[in-house]
Formats: sequence, structure tokens, C-alpha cells
Amino acid sequence: MPRSEAIDRALEYFDSGAFLTDLERRVAIPTESQSQNPVERQRQLRSYLTTEMAPAAARLGCTTRIVDNPVAGGGPFLIATRHEGEGLPTVLTYGHADVVPGEAHRWRSGLEPWRLVVEGDRWYGRGTADNKGQHSVNLAALEQVLRTRGGSFGFNLKVIVETGEETGSPGLRALCAQLRDELAADLLIASDGPRISAPRPTLFLGSRGSVAFTLRVALRDRAHHSGNWGGLLRNPATVLAGALATLVDGRGKILVPGLRPPSIPPGVTKALADLPVGGGPDDPVIDEDWGEPGLTPAERLVGWNTLEVLSLAAGNPDTPVNAIPGTAHAHCQLRTVVGTDAEGVGKALRAHLDAHGFPMVDVEIGRQMSATRSDPDGPWVRWAAQSLARTTGAAPAIMPNLGGSIPNDAFADELGLCTIWVPHSYPACAQHAPDEHLLAPVAREALQIMAGLFWDLGDPSTRPL
Repeated sequence: MPRSEAIDRALEYFDSGAFLTDLERRVAIPTESQSQNPVERQRQLRSYLTTEMAPAAARLGCTTRIVDNPVAGGGPFLIATRHEGEGLPTVLTYGHADVVPGEAHRWRSGLEPWRLVVEGDRWYGRGTADNKGQHSVNLAALEQVLRTRGGSFGFNLKVIVETGEETGSPGLRALCAQLRDELAADLLIASDGPRISAPRPTLFLGSRGSVAFTLRVALRDRAHHSGNWGGLLRNPATVLAGALATLVDGRGKILVPGLRPPSIPPGVTKALADLPVGGGPDDPVIDEDWGEPGLTPAERLVGWNTLEVLSLAAGNPDTPVNAIPGTAHAHCQLRTVVGTDAEGVGKALRAHLDAHGFPMVDVEIGRQMSATRSDPDGPWVRWAAQSLARTTGAAPAIMPNLGGSIPNDAFADELGLCTIWVPHSYPACAQHAPDEHLLAPVAREALQIMAGLFWDLGDPSTRPL
């Protein structure tokens, strides 16, 4: 059967309203992995896997099972496999069932997190963009390819759906290590995050890593009157501000050598040369004089590290009193690219602060995620780019890695896979915020793209040897 028939069937699935119906049902399940009710949290997460994901995988001819998380308290996983034959390529695909908190009180009038509301091209609801809409596209595209080929893919399929991505994917890397043979594949094809812009199909090949850390200055157990003691007592807020200024300057340049990455590889520079960033109607205006000097916006976002101060506090921020606070703290984050010594961040911070006269500033390292990046000129990447171009008529944007952080290290490092991500959202989708939404035209095109991509994977004349 022709490739175009699989794409047409994917379009029919969208245009008939079936995709909307499936997504509406999935959005209605409040899969909040950060819920404070552990019993209800586990019930909803498991329900999504058993009532939605397992049947969807079974329709693909997969055997399915629910696997408990190797980390205590972590949510379960769905593992599904379909083996068509030795010598065929094997693809692993991934999605996450969990969402950030619904926060219904913050959505505008007429919208709510657990009810899909259609307004023009925007489909509102928690998880529409992150990630229920995206993995629903991929599973549906697979189903249309299977139907078109008469019950065969032409490749082996493995599926993993986790339920804790929004809490840092606890247990995912450990599970991949435990099931390395069962999850072995030639490549990962998955979807999360945004396109570079709504109109332009995009591939990204990994993600920046992240290292969370807190700087804490605890000098006294209480505040002291600023008139009686000002000029005599070290102010922890002033100390903290001074310490931060030695880490990153007033224009966002990282000043600590151990927190800076190596130079951007030529292949990455080449891949980023034609990538515009921002400019959409709902995007913020980029500060051209912010960040590492001499780099383009795309290079600063994708190819370089950034240090962000996420919050800082001392005393009572909203109701200040005339007193020198006893403590101050700042929660920070270093976004890292491949080549950064993420394990050495704590040591680098400690040595730098000591050398600059801030031994009283404590450093607490928090959650870490490794940076990953597949080769932009690798054979599977070229194959995927050609497939997208064949479907859409235009070359896709190729990002060596996403600016954000996703658990790609579980697949790139533990399983050793070439990782190809095809995002189906766009930068202004409000993921993690009120009024999250999926753009219908992007979802419709995504179904065509993924049907074409999976069709090509099963065609030995198009895939890499």
C-alpha cells in the first residue's frame, strides 16, 4: 500500500473527531504526579496506564505489562513490546502520563484543567501539550501505519510510558538499567517539548541537563534591629547578593570557569545557523544583550550553559521590618550542555566562593539531570529529517538539543540509543502554566509527520543500512 494512504488515514482520524475524543478522555484523568494525596495519586496514574495506554498498545499488537517503580513512592511504568522479526530495526518510543498540578483557580473563566475546551485552533486542558496530546499523536500514527500495512509494521516496536516525568522521572534510569536487554533498540523516536516555532516542524536530538542548587547564608537565629546594630553585623542578604554577583554578572554571563561549557562544536554551530528563536505573537521579547557575549540567541539557548536565580529571600519579603535578617537563601539552577562537568558543580561553587571571600555561604546541591546530544549528522538523524521533508515539503529545523531538560539520559546513556524527538507543541502553549493548550493545526500536521516517519521506518529502501 502507498505511504500516502497511511498519512490519509491519520488525517481521517483527526478530521473525524476521533483524536479529539481520545484526548478529551485522557485529559479528564487528573494524573498529577505532584499531588499531596499519595493514595489518590497512585490510583490515577495507574488508571491512566491500565485504561488508556495498555489498550492503545494492545491495538498495536503489543504485549503489555505494568511495572512498579524501583524507587519507593514513584509512579508505575507501562512496558509494551511487539517483535516482528530478527534483522528488522527496533524502535523505542516514550511518553509520560503525568502532568503538573492542575491549579484550576488560576485558569481563566470558561476553562478548567480536566475538561478539554476547544476555542478555534486552541484545545485547552492540562496535558494537551505536555504530554498526553503528544504521545496520543504517536500511538495513533502507529495504529494507522499498522492498518495500512495489513497488520505489519516492518520493524519491532517497544513502548515505555512513565508517570513521574514532572517530578524528575524517579526510577526511569534505574528501570532502563534493569531492563536493558528488554528495552534494547536501534533508536528512540519520541515527542515532548515545543517546536522551534508553531509553523516549523522540528527535530531535537537531546536536551540540556540541569543542576539545582541552593546558596544559604545562615548567620544568626533571629533578626536584629537595623538602627541598633546596622554597620556592626554582617547582613546575610547583602552577603548573598555579593556572592551571586561573583557567579553570574549583571548581563547573565557565567563567571565561574567550572560552570562554563567547552566551546560549541562546529557541527552544533552549523545546525543552529538557520534557527530563529522567538518572534511568535505570544513569545517574550528576547534581550539581545543578555547571556554569553558573541553568541546568537540559538547558540545561547541550545549550545551554552545558563545560570538562573529562580528565587531569593531574606527576612519577610512582602512585609519588611527595620531589622537585619538572620538568614538568606537563593534557589538556583544551572542548565548544562554536553561537555560540562555536572558532577563537579558543587566542588566548583565551593572553591569559587571560598576564593572570593564567601566561606559563610553554604552550597546545597539538589536534583541533577545529565545533558545529552545525538550527532546532528548521524545516519538516523539524516533519515528522519528526509522523512519529515518528504511529508511536509520543507526541511525541518534540527536542534542538537532542547533548551530545557527531559529524561533523555535514560535512553542515551543507559540504553546507548540515538535519540530523535519530534515535538508536537509550540513555545507559547502554556505548558506548566494556566491555560495550557494544544494547537489543532500542529497536531493535525504531526499525525501526518509521524505516520510518514513510522511508514519509512518499515520501508527498507528508505532507512539507513
